[in-house]
Amino acid sequence: MIRLHYSPSTASMAPHMVLEELGVAFELVKIDREGGELDSAAYRKLNPNGLIPVLVDADLVLYESAAICLHLADTHPGCGLLPPVGTVARAHCYKWLSWLSTTLQQALIVYFYPERWADSADAQAQVKAHAGQKVLLLLEQIDAQLAGHAGPWLLGDACTLPDLYAMMLCRWTRNFEGRKARDFTHIGPWLNRVLSRPAVQRVLAREELQPPWV
Repeated sequence: MIRLHYSPSTASMAPHMVLEELGVAFELVKIDREGGELDSAAYRKLNPNGLIPVLVDADLVLYESAAICLHLADTHPGCGLLPPVGTVARAHCYKWLSWLSTTLQQALIVYFYPERWADSADAQAQVKAHAGQKVLLLLEQIDAQLAGHAGPWLLGDACTLPDLYAMMLCRWTRNFEGRKARDFTHIGPWLNRVLSRPAVQRVLAREELQPPWV
């Protein structure tokens, strides 16, 4: 059985949503982050970076959220979360998923963990402030993408992997001081559409998350 090593409301949320969308049998393995499990020898054997998530699928051990999402969609081609291989739509899915994981997600990581880039309290505050500004600029790109077509989803008429991944990252801004993802003109209604999906509702329940959802 597929096993997803996760922690609530972290980068494991996108793969969790994908698994629920697929409707396949899987097991959730909750990681005790505060208890030091990420640094345990057993977990480091699965992911030498000591990060969440990790997917175990038979002999395959896979980390990196975007890679896990792509693997799950590729091994369940009827799920509709990725357009056909070789199409322009598929290329745009790759682009957005890469952008979300390497650009927006990394700006959010800097915002939440400024101590990784600066030592003094003043320097950390400055790093966090700049990262917060960067996040808002990146969210404007998502808002513009949603405004640029008539479809209800990020890439048009179908909900695809980038919708789920982007929702996870937008959720991380829910307690920002000032403007949040949900405050953007087109992002707010789109987030509500993602939240209304039964698979997403199941994830919120299984991870025992509390409002605000996004």
